[in-house]
Amino acid sequence: MGLALFLTLSRLIIAPVFICLYLFAGKLGLGPATLGYTLLILIFLSELSDIFDGRVARRRNQVTELGKILDPMADSIARISVFLAFTQGIVRLPLLLVLLFVVRDGVISTLRTLCALRGIALAARTSGKIKAVLQGVAIFLVVLLMVIYGHGMVTLKTFRSLSKWIVGTVAIYTVFSAFEYVWTYRKFILESWRAPSGKKTSL
Repeated sequence: MGLALFLTLSRLIIAPVFICLYLFAGKLGLGPATLGYTLLILIFLSELSDIFDGRVARRRNQVTELGKILDPMADSIARISVFLAFTQGIVRLPLLLVLLFVVRDGVISTLRTLCALRGIALAARTSGKIKAVLQGVAIFLVVLLMVIYGHGMVTLKTFRSLSKWIVGTVAIYTVFSAFEYVWTYRKFILESWRAPSGKKTSL
């Protein structure tokens, strides 16, 4: 296993650790502030691996087809898992809000698969990259608010309300990025359904 692939897979390891600490903080004796600081460290490590895995792969000539698939998949699984965990515990995000993230990634992944089966490669969109950054920032801000709440600087109601508005804003952009993606590649998506099997087209 190359270092780049290890960094990518590390996000799939950090995510369940993050979720378990968050969901079982009470049983582990972690208060909101202590939990928040711990989760911030995990967020930092996860985002650091996301920054460096691609760079390491290119520098060490470790770019693989598996890595190209696992990198965005690891990002999606890690972030959506965290948002789903936030529907429980102290944050209590509305489940329907988080489902927007799940549906968006499901739709785009399905479209990519359908087009790939027809030999059509859909390039990543800038809006999708911005979406990923905004989701990471939203998670960071929610955990930072958790620390602030843990120090008694805001009430629980304010903490939950601000968290909902932060994630809700990102959810709106997430939906926009999905429509932008589908609209931009609508001709190629239709072609992937109509083109004879074996015909290859690239963007």
